[in-house]
Amino acid sequence: HVQLVESGGNSVQTRGSLKLSCVESGYTRSRYLMAWFRQAQGKEREAVAAINPLGTAYYDDSVKSRFTISHDNAKKTLYLQMNSLKPEDTAMYYCAASEYGGSWYDRSSYNYWGQGTQVTVS
Repeated sequence: HVQLVESGGNSVQTRGSLKLSCVESGYTRSRYLMAWFRQAQGKEREAVAAINPLGTAYYDDSVKSRFTISHDNAKKTLYLQMNSLKPEDTAMYYCAASEYGGSWYDRSSYNYWGQGTQVTVS
C-alpha cells in the first residue's frame, strides 16, 4: 500500500523560504515520476514541479529559478525547496506519484497522492 506524507508547510513572509518534504512508503521509488502540485482556495490543482527516475526535473514557469525539486533515494523522501516566496504561492501543496508515467503536469498521470501541507505567504 503506497503512502505519501507531506510536511514542512508554514506561514512565511514574502521573499521567505520553506522546504517541503514528502516521505514515501509501500513501493520502490525508482519506478515512479514524482511531483508537487498545489491548490489555492477556489482554484484548480496545478502542477508545480516534477522529477523522473533519471533525476530530470520539470518546473512550471511561475516557479522556475525560485523552487527546486529533489529526491533522496536512501531516505525515500521528495523535497521542494521554495525560495523568494510570493503571496501567490499560497496554497495547499500536495505530493504525488505516478506509477505509469505520462505528462508531468497532468493530474491524471498520478495515481497516488498525499494529504497536503499548507503554505501561506503574506
